[in-house]
Parts: sequence; structure tokens; C-alpha cells
Amino acid sequence: MQEVNEQLHAEGYAIVRGFFAADDMQRIAAEAARIYQQGLAHHATYRDKNLLFEVLDDPRAGRRVVLQAHWTPRISPYLERMRRDPRYLAVLEPLIGRDIKQITHQMHWKPPGAKYTFYRYHQDARFRNAAATRNLLYGTVNTGLAIDAQTEANGALRIIPRSHLRGYLGLSEDGTIMTGQTADDDLRRVGLDPDSAVTCRMEPGDLLLWTLYTVHGSAPNLSGHDRRFMINSYVRAADSDRGEWTFRDGVSTPLGPEPEICKYEQLRERPGPFYIEPDWTEEAQAMRQR
Repeated sequence: MQEVNEQLHAEGYAIVRGFFAADDMQRIAAEAARIYQQGLAHHATYRDKNLLFEVLDDPRAGRRVVLQAHWTPRISPYLERMRRDPRYLAVLEPLIGRDIKQITHQMHWKPPGAKYTFYRYHQDARFRNAAATRNLLYGTVNTGLAIDAQTEANGALRIIPRSHLRGYLGLSEDGTIMTGQTADDDLRRVGLDPDSAVTCRMEPGDLLLWTLYTVHGSAPNLSGHDRRFMINSYVRAADSDRGEWTFRDGVSTPLGPEPEICKYEQLRERPGPFYIEPDWTEEAQAMRQR
């Protein structure tokens, strides 16, 4: 863990190989498949408090797809236990201590043949409320668990090493990060070398760590297989007024009966359930311009 800690601070990312065993990953993959089918039951993006399914009728795939789901531990007792598994504490404690909250839980899919299976280069600090989450660089840790093998062909995460040391750079702020491409000149404009990007190739059960300032993105899935990736973002409890408790003095802490405000700031005023028609796609933008 000392090597992981040193690499995360020096390079802005680190990979823990074999974080979860094969039997754990078989169960997680089965839960991901079940949750995906549950998401397909909705005709559009669906929110119920912190739980969210991003659902899209994909124009290229010619079918309904689920791109991501948030806070599935609310509907999966197994994933609720896994988000606070002691193995996470072993990784997180040297970085952010024993009192830890969780700001995000996201399950990402890249369905084969779908159009919107890439992410422009960005920094996750863009999606945090700095007033509610202090110490954005070293008070938080993003973790990404490989459910499937992560390869160049299926759009594995790409990271620009040491970009976290440059502060917030404002990349891809002209719209959603799921349309268009990040031009190499955009990276050069903020002092980054596009050729330095590293593809994070991973096997099922490997865990990627990165900071909120680490510049990252991913290419589209050009393979015939899905690329599933589970993100849990944790924060030192003293550095945030938000989030769900995960560990209190190192003790694994289950979700309470009512969700806490994490990233969804309107939780109290508009808890849901409700549907959100997609307005970010190129097709929706073209319709608005007619």
C-alpha cells in the first residue's frame, strides 16, 4: 500500500491488482447484469432520490441501452456490503484515514455497438461542490473496479500522468463529456501532452485509484463486448459535509433508511421518482435547432 500511496500522489493514479478475487467478481458481474435489466425497464433516464438509471434509445445500436446507474446499493444488498468491504478500508486508510464517507457510487456500461460509449478528457473536480467537499486533491479518492477486462478495444480509462499537480484546468466545460471529442490542441492549450496518456489496462477484480484533479477520459467501445466499470468515490469525513457513511473509526457502516445528500443537491426539494428525457445527445440538440 505504500507503493500505491506514493504512485497516487506522484502520478495521479495507481492500480491495485487482484483487489477482489474471482468468486467476488462473478457475483458482482451477476449483480451488474441484473441491475442492467432493471434499468432497461425504464423508457428514459429515471431518478428516485440518489438512485439513477441513465437510459437512452441509442441511435447507432438501434436499441435501448443503460449507460450508467448511480447508488445501486440502495437496490442491491450485496453491493451495499461490497461498497464498505474491509478491503476498501485497507486501501483507503493510508490515504484518507478511518472516518470515511462515500460521495458517489456509479456503475458504468459501454454497450457494444452503441454510439455514446466514450468520455472526453475532464477532471472530476468539475462535478464536486467545493464548498461542501474541502481538500479536493488529497481529501478524496476515486476508485474504479474492473468488472470486465479493460482494454484499448473496449474503451479502457485513459489517464494523463501528473496532470493532478496542475490544479483545475477547465477541460470539456462547453457541454456534456459524452459528445464530441477532446482535441489534442485543447490538451496542449492547458500544458498537457496528449501523447503522454496512459491506457489503464485491467483484469476483472483490479482496482484503479485516481484523484479529482487527474485528467482522464476514454475512447469508445469498438469491441463486441461490454465494458463494465464500478466507481466508488470516497472522502475523508472531516473534509465533507455530504456523503453516506462508509467507515466510522474503521467500522463498516451500512446505509441508513434515508439517503444523504451526495452529488444530487436537489435531493430534499425534488426526491422523485421522475423521468428525465435526454437533452444532451447530438440528436436532441439537432431537434432543438430546427
